[in-house]
Amino acid sequence: MFGSTMITLTIAAFVMTVVLILWRPKELNEAIPATGGALLVLLSGSVSFADLLKITDTISDAVITIMATIVMAIVLESFGFFQWAAEGLIARAKGSGLRLFWYVILLCFLMTLFFNNDGSIMITTPILIIVLQNLGLKNHQKIPYLLSGALIATASSAPIGVSNIVNLIALKIVGMDLYMHTLMMFIPSTLGLLVFAFLLFLSFYRILPKRLPLNPKVPRQHPLHAKPSTAMPAIKNRAKFMRNILLFVFMVRVSLFIASYFGIPVSIVAVLGSAILLTWRWYYLKISPADMVKKTPWHILVFAFGMYVIIYGLNNIGLTHMLVSYLKPLALGDLLNGSLLMGGLVTVLSTLVNNHPALMIGTLTLTGMELDPLTLKVTYLASVVGSDLGSLLLPIGTLASLIWLHILKQNKVKVSWKDYCKVTFITIPPALIFTLVCLAFWVEWIF
Repeated sequence: MFGSTMITLTIAAFVMTVVLILWRPKELNEAIPATGGALLVLLSGSVSFADLLKITDTISDAVITIMATIVMAIVLESFGFFQWAAEGLIARAKGSGLRLFWYVILLCFLMTLFFNNDGSIMITTPILIIVLQNLGLKNHQKIPYLLSGALIATASSAPIGVSNIVNLIALKIVGMDLYMHTLMMFIPSTLGLLVFAFLLFLSFYRILPKRLPLNPKVPRQHPLHAKPSTAMPAIKNRAKFMRNILLFVFMVRVSLFIASYFGIPVSIVAVLGSAILLTWRWYYLKISPADMVKKTPWHILVFAFGMYVIIYGLNNIGLTHMLVSYLKPLALGDLLNGSLLMGGLVTVLSTLVNNHPALMIGTLTLTGMELDPLTLKVTYLASVVGSDLGSLLLPIGTLASLIWLHILKQNKVKVSWKDYCKVTFITIPPALIFTLVCLAFWVEWIF
């Protein structure tokens, strides 16, 4: 049995960490409260040294994979890829505000699939701000594009597990590979995203400008940072070069699933892909890979490790055991019942405490239920849907949403909680239920 002091300190560490992450006083980096909370948990004794080794083994592959993916995004920025994408976005809209909306949805979906949800937010939001400012749209006309893009970018981490660090960690916990995750999840979650995008379109239809100015000039601005860039790198036959880069990134993503299928750590493939891309940049632009030391957001590693230590502490003091006792009888019904139960539970937890701890708590709870393999997989995937889609109900539900709000504030774009919630409260519940139902029926059909 654990002492009352140990339990109190562990719970206090969790509450303090979540409050500081959501509040972020003076733009506090999320890794700082996660580290402080983890240290408090270690001092309480609810996590041992042996637990730390297990935690390191659990999260290392996921963290390395995500960090390598972010490095790839930074390299693509060096090539001017995202500015090129912004120019193409406007050109393909052909003066139609409605067409631009759907291209924004497609761009954000693909960015998350090719990179990850946090990286997609960091990339697409500045691109869209550049585009919308250049078009001279008013603040209320920018909201449909910016909000829909952010929601789709975050929710698009559900179809493939490699697009979200917490999804990758949870995959490791339940012993599921990327190949199986995608086989069971891609179709239902993509259908859910289509329904979600259509609901967003209906919500914003009256606000969307029907016609846009023709032939606007996109400012030469760095899409990941506030500092402007005077010009894109001089690369001959730019369109062909960018297509080759995109094809390479696509091949790396496919290789991750092949590696997972054959039991090869996906981090090896991700690091190799990043190394090749860095060498490619060195050859073309003469930029040494040394700049990655400063540009790579290493705090993500610290954040992930700290949060998992805290959640592991909660697990050790009996939180997940308590949840198991309440939820196991409910989850033992059919697949549809289990899907709706876990998807709804993680949605509520994500809304209250952010989706990173919510999905970890949900996943650890599932592993203690002694469910049959198929039910375990479906309830886990339903938890992912709740974490990636249901968590968007409030802007504090995901780290990606917090990053998005921060970028908007830096660029003086006003999106209030009222603007956010009056859209999400109408669109997310039906999209969430639709996805969870599709998941249960899809898995039942293929198995």
